Amino acid sequence: MSGIVVGVDTLLELERFLYLEASYLDRPDLDSWVDLYTDDGTYWMPATPDQEDPHNHISLFYDDRVIMEVRRRNFVHPAAASKDYEIRASHIISNIQVTGMDEETGDCTVTSNFQCWLYYNDKQTPYAGTYTHELVGDESSYKIKSKRVDIINCDATLNTIIIYI
Repeated sequence: MSGIVVGVDTLLELERFLYLEASYLDRPDLDSWVDLYTDDGTYWMPATPDQEDPHNHISLFYDDRVIMEVRRRNFVHPAAASKDYEIRASHIISNIQVTGMDEETGDCTVTSNFQCWLYYNDKQTPYAGTYTHELVGDESSYKIKSKRVDIINCDATLNTIIIYI
């Protein structure tokens, strides 16, 4: 995939949006993170490289907004297993490219590379891969219509993924 040419201001705005999302996941602030999604937004993590779709194949995650809300509420519930240990995360995003843009609406497709380190239950776990965000223009910024997370070791045996990456 090669990027398309966009203005510097647009690219900076998209970068700021992706960095904001990463900062919400780093904290973790799932309330603010879920608010970045459209009402019909989805979060998808394929279970195999180059998986074509989430409907005809098993995925590591395929959450719509309703499931994201349930996970968010469970994550902060006092009796949740996620409360047994502190969760720390650090996301690094790079190689941000706009691969599709609707000039009229501002809707766009953005790909980026990421590395994420999670610390939970005395274990530090690295994840790396590619994000594909389908973004829709919002009054002052963007909303996530869909986010695809292709981790490079998606078909390996993985530790429990305690939080969104």
